[in-house]
Amino acid sequence: MKDAYLIYSPDYLNYKFHEQHPFNPIRSKLTYDLLVSSKLLKENDIVKPRMASDEELALFHDEDYIQAVKKASQDNGSPIIAEQFGLGTEDTPIFQNMHEASALLVGGTLTAVDLVLEGKSNHAFNIGGGLHHGFSRKASGFCIYNDCAVAIKYIRKKYNLKVLYIDTDAHHGDGVQWAFYDDPNVCTLSIHETGRYLFPGTGAVHERGQGNGYGYSFNVPIDAFTEDDSFLAVYSKTIREIANYFQPDVILTQNGADAHFYDPLTHLCTTMKTFQEIPKLAHNLAQEFCGGKWIAVTGGGYDQWRVVPRAWSYVWLMMTGQLPEDDNIPNEWLEKWQSKAPVTLPITWSDDPSIVTPIPRKPEIEEYNSQVVHRALEPLFNQVKRPFI
Repeated sequence: MKDAYLIYSPDYLNYKFHEQHPFNPIRSKLTYDLLVSSKLLKENDIVKPRMASDEELALFHDEDYIQAVKKASQDNGSPIIAEQFGLGTEDTPIFQNMHEASALLVGGTLTAVDLVLEGKSNHAFNIGGGLHHGFSRKASGFCIYNDCAVAIKYIRKKYNLKVLYIDTDAHHGDGVQWAFYDDPNVCTLSIHETGRYLFPGTGAVHERGQGNGYGYSFNVPIDAFTEDDSFLAVYSKTIREIANYFQPDVILTQNGADAHFYDPLTHLCTTMKTFQEIPKLAHNLAQEFCGGKWIAVTGGGYDQWRVVPRAWSYVWLMMTGQLPEDDNIPNEWLEKWQSKAPVTLPITWSDDPSIVTPIPRKPEIEEYNSQVVHRALEPLFNQVKRPFI
């Protein structure tokens, strides 16, 4: 059995709204090229994604919505009908062959699921997907089909396993949370910037699930301007307590890279230190609780040149137990992409901590985050665990 497979196709570049849109699929290509240039990815590590079928998409998405996406994709759908499904908005504009491009990203995550759960590898990483804002009948926040929600439904139906979903995107993983809000066999944890300042405005501590699923949704809305040490303290405390409580069979992580200081859409202040540690802790939990079964997807990340390729590469490095030869980014990668980049590309894998502007409120932010963790976890210790259903 291999340690890990990486799921990627150049066709991921087709999930593109327009040139000015902050979601730029070139980030997957940049990540792939960085790994290849660093000699950290071999040909036999790569698996091409398959296209998700309509039946698979319908595990989560309403069939009317799938048809609306198809019609909008071919420029023959009614704009009024499209708007009812969240299509054609500023965040999620319509583009040619939108259905096919979106279904391929979902298929990439399903490919990763089957590789792990059919015993072909311990881990699998889809360097597309992580589109956690999609709803059953509505596109939202750059997300058309929600590959995370479809994949978890797929795991539950085909493999009947308990799933722990961990989301470290700076934006709340709302679409996934609401999809499983009443399901006691899916536990969702989202660590995100507080919705006081940021889309989608949800993800409060009191959103804990409903019905049989009460107590299986966890949210840690951290304060704006949170830095590495506080982010990692929040992350390490919550994932260990929740995994120990939930006892998952498999872990799915959404690895948004938009908590970085350079990200233009958020207000968090982490560096590569955080993105080195996030997959390390996820890997350790998978080994401890799930026999190594860990599936990872990407997510947000809007500084595609300086941040995303390094952050997502660290997921693959942890899955495969590799390290770069040294801290220097390969010249081959820099020479290929610098002329195309509007910013100066990083020359090292790590960040100089001085890139973060000193925050006068740092002690107050750290205390606030500590209190949020306490509030998020408090009911966990008083709640009687329900049996696996």
